Amino acid sequence: MKIKESSTNHENKKNLEQSCSEIYAVNLISGRWILSICYCLRQGTLRFSELKSRMPNISERMLTMQLKKMEEEQLISRKLYAEIPPRTEYELTATGKKLIPILDELEIWGKEHKKLKNEL
Repeated sequence: MKIKESSTNHENKKNLEQSCSEIYAVNLISGRWILSICYCLRQGTLRFSELKSRMPNISERMLTMQLKKMEEEQLISRKLYAEIPPRTEYELTATGKKLIPILDELEIWGKEHKKLKNEL
């Protein structure tokens, strides 16, 4: 469900994003798939079908929507080749590549947290 731009929730979200860079960043990469797509693209350029095969639980529609959002936010770039059949490749932009060390730290934190939680 999309939040109406006039809603109080939307206004609160925008105010938080403007006053707190961390909230802005988290909102930008939040959701089920964006970090997964970044993780796949950290190795380099991939075609749509390659991304889809690395994330078998995502629908083609959802992958398309997430790639479009990421392109709009300048996290990835899309290169369309005028071939038959058409070929499209995706890669992290310079801004998107700055997420790689953050992904590495999240991976470490996630492993540590999982281990700690399982010990309880």
